[in-house]
Amino acid sequence: MIDTHTHAWGAANRDHPWVNGPILDLVESFDVHTVYTAERLLRDMDKNGVDEAVVVGYPITEWTDNWYTRHVASEYDRLHGIVMLDPFADDALERLEACMETDGVLGFRLGAACPYDQMWETFDPSVAWLRESIEQTEFWEAALEHDAAVQILCDHSQLDQALELVDAYPELTYLFDHFAHASPKTPTSEGTFAQFEDLAAYENVAVKVSEIVHMSDTSFPYEDMHDHVRWFLDTFGRERVIWGSDYPNVSDVASYAEAIHWLKQVDSVSEKDRSWLTEKAFRRHLGLY
Repeated sequence: MIDTHTHAWGAANRDHPWVNGPILDLVESFDVHTVYTAERLLRDMDKNGVDEAVVVGYPITEWTDNWYTRHVASEYDRLHGIVMLDPFADDALERLEACMETDGVLGFRLGAACPYDQMWETFDPSVAWLRESIEQTEFWEAALEHDAAVQILCDHSQLDQALELVDAYPELTYLFDHFAHASPKTPTSEGTFAQFEDLAAYENVAVKVSEIVHMSDTSFPYEDMHDHVRWFLDTFGRERVIWGSDYPNVSDVASYAEAIHWLKQVDSVSEKDRSWLTEKAFRRHLGLY
């Protein structure tokens, strides 16, 4: 089992201070240690039968300060890393190259649902900088050259922007997080969420059934989101639907076990489907064999 969406962070220090106030407030509500290190994550993985995990950069420090994610990815064989990059930065190419040369780093994440000047501090689905980033041709060409996976957190109302990006750079490998912030009331086959059908036409696009704990309006096993899971499977096929817990980000309302085992309670998902969602699809999509 590979948990494709976890977080871990190091203690604040002089070189890497904690600066993101909203994240600090959020961490205070978590049911884990305030400094949730890779060692703590690995212990929780062992308790819950998780073999490997992807540590997605957590912007408790300045959001493009990827020191801890790079450290974790290079030091622990069972952990991979997804960093955070700013495609508009003057040193974007240098940062991309440095991160992708770090053992264990698979790619980078874009917070397209965040205002550019409040990155990872709040969400605003009206922002359009993802579309503007398409013009950063050298950055995207470098991402392709370094075989960097592109992980995107956007609202489903922003999928038109994401589609333009994928259309412009179809050879990149893409992952879309957290049901694109769909709620149980978001229709799947019409409206903005249905644009995933257009994205499914690109073989290099996969979707993640992650952070279901926060997307759902109910408690374990989050049945009000099960139809969205099934729709993803029908639309993308089980080879491109990937599970991730978003732990410990969901620990304010769920245990790690709950964030893992809800998938076993989805009646329309077979055991073979689950074997793809929890390992095979991710390995295949990113070429990790």
